[in-house]
Amino acid sequence: MPIKIPDKLPAHKTLENENVFVINEQRALCQDIRPLKILLLNLMPKKIETETQILRMLSNTPLQVEVELLKTSSHQSKTTAKEHLIQFYKTFDEIKNQKFDGMIITGAPIEHLEFNEVNYWDELCDIMKWGKNNVYSTFYICWGAQAGLYYHYGINRKLLDGKISGIFEHTVTDSHHPIVRGFDEVFYAPHSSHASVNKEQIVRSGSLKILAESNIAGVYIIADNAGRNFFVTGHSEYDLYTLKEEYLRDIQTGGANIPCNYFPNDDTNLSPVFNWRSHGYLLYSNWINYFVYQNTPYDLDKIGIS
Repeated sequence: MPIKIPDKLPAHKTLENENVFVINEQRALCQDIRPLKILLLNLMPKKIETETQILRMLSNTPLQVEVELLKTSSHQSKTTAKEHLIQFYKTFDEIKNQKFDGMIITGAPIEHLEFNEVNYWDELCDIMKWGKNNVYSTFYICWGAQAGLYYHYGINRKLLDGKISGIFEHTVTDSHHPIVRGFDEVFYAPHSSHASVNKEQIVRSGSLKILAESNIAGVYIIADNAGRNFFVTGHSEYDLYTLKEEYLRDIQTGGANIPCNYFPNDDTNLSPVFNWRSHGYLLYSNWINYFVYQNTPYDLDKIGIS
């Protein structure tokens, strides 16, 4: 089954060229099913690139997925065309009276700031609070995961001495949990971060479970006990060359180390090996299947009703 997105969204053509099954709006209206409604709060500066990456991950499911793009109103993007944001994105005020099967909150390159220094922190807290009664399951990515763990559970983050960037080995720590069903015992995932989350606080919380981690990159997948919140500290949605583009950008802004285990023999002239793609698809499809589709009430109005 397809993913339903606006016909003129740039990701539409990109995904069609990759043979991803994308359905147009008119055809979707003719299908006698209820699509899953997913809200994507995109906090990344390159919004078109990020929305395409995540839509690609959501496409690998037999279910029809309808995605609503959300932006903050308290922060104006400097790197995405205003026309694109006006045409395809909603603000919180425009969607807060709706309910959604799932929500994804992306990362953001603002780890050098304390949470309360972020100019949209109050708005983000309002969205996370709203999500408790209006979204069945939420998927937090990188800085979004750090923010979600802090907001919901008071889990602190720690700034690293330097940026951790590269492709790292991870191990599954609970192979019976549905979100990691089908994962290899050892798998690869990208990381690009200046901060880590506090593992000891996560363990002590009693409300969270660590499902996968890396000896180098640290805790990777955390779930709450109810399956309503998932925190992923890396970037399983990244394209093949995303880390390369970040590396070249970081060089221009003051230097950077070559991403670990990314370029063969650390030779930046060689193409990286795409060894995390299948894990990324599986992570998102497991979330959609086991924690959104199979658990959300058919009547979305019943979300938040005990």
